[in-house]
Amino acid sequence: MSAFAFTLNATDGLARTGVLSTPRGDIRTPAFMPVGTAGTVKGLTVDQVAQTGADIILGNTYHLMLRPGGERLKRLGGLHSFMRWDKPILTDSGGYQVMSLSQLRKLDKDGVTFRSHVDGGEHRLTPERAMEIQADQIGADIIMQLDECPPLPSPRDEIKKAVELSLDWAGRCKRAFGQRESQNLFAIVQGGVDPELRALSASALVREGFDGYAIGGLAVGEGHEAMLGALDVTIPHLPADRPRYLMGVGKPLDLVESVARGVDMFDCVLPTRSGRHGQAWTDAGPLNITNARFAEDTSPLDESLDCPASRDYSKAYLHHLFKANELLGQVLLSWHNIAYYQGLTARMRAAISEGRFTAFRENFRAGLKRRDLNATHTMDQ
Repeated sequence: MSAFAFTLNATDGLARTGVLSTPRGDIRTPAFMPVGTAGTVKGLTVDQVAQTGADIILGNTYHLMLRPGGERLKRLGGLHSFMRWDKPILTDSGGYQVMSLSQLRKLDKDGVTFRSHVDGGEHRLTPERAMEIQADQIGADIIMQLDECPPLPSPRDEIKKAVELSLDWAGRCKRAFGQRESQNLFAIVQGGVDPELRALSASALVREGFDGYAIGGLAVGEGHEAMLGALDVTIPHLPADRPRYLMGVGKPLDLVESVARGVDMFDCVLPTRSGRHGQAWTDAGPLNITNARFAEDTSPLDESLDCPASRDYSKAYLHHLFKANELLGQVLLSWHNIAYYQGLTARMRAAISEGRFTAFRENFRAGLKRRDLNATHTMDQ
């Protein structure tokens, strides 16, 4: 019997909150997974990440298979031991990064051959190899199937071919993964923004049977409303008793609107990437801390968050750090942004549990509209 169990604790409309239990700890949903691309959430220690309330992080299979290498990671005890993170880890399959290397890869029905962007060395990634790297070498708790993810917009026939190839690879991944008590395998729904292709992909994967279902191929150029439309036609085809994971998303509003449609899990590089470039996320939208209006602002970013970066440093100090090109500024804003995202998911969990998610969603959207209305007077220019 699997050591994983997904329990729904409450629903409010389509929004839901629950717990995905794993051998390394519970994942409270809705959940946001900070991205630890190369075995690190950029700029932060694992203790800082844990302090924000994160239950799980994401590792990037493509980068880890190149450096330090899957075989070496296995000899070193796997990614958990290597980076000192004892909570759950989800790994992507590496497929998205490989597909983005259009000048460095060759795709065929069996898999993909690509050249490393690091040293030019040739590598082969197949569904079976993706399972070996993630499950046996990295030692992830949640493993993703290998899939093809075409950019948007793409011709419908290309998206259809990607759906068909991804379905074939899903079956091969499942057979290679086998039966494991301490690890889960998630499938990935493809289909762009085409309702028919999304339904075809989702229904076929559900018939095959997986531990969870990811919605891939979004946040790749289609825009916010098109993304939500794709969710609207996909989620009804997914089982209620399995986690739903929207890959690579996104901005705070994306999370709120996706939770309203029944999504349980998210990941995105945005919090740390924004932090490294001087952007702090708030309910009113992003603040550009280098803006001159913060030069003598003694207020913290968000004293309601239990995070030193959010609570204990003034905007004036953070402004100074970026103007002086000090690395501490990047660390503090990245830390704050991860804490903000964790706080946002915690507030959504509470709102769903208390039957007030609709009001929470409306208030959140209203706050962003007020920001837009006042932008020319008070926000970043």
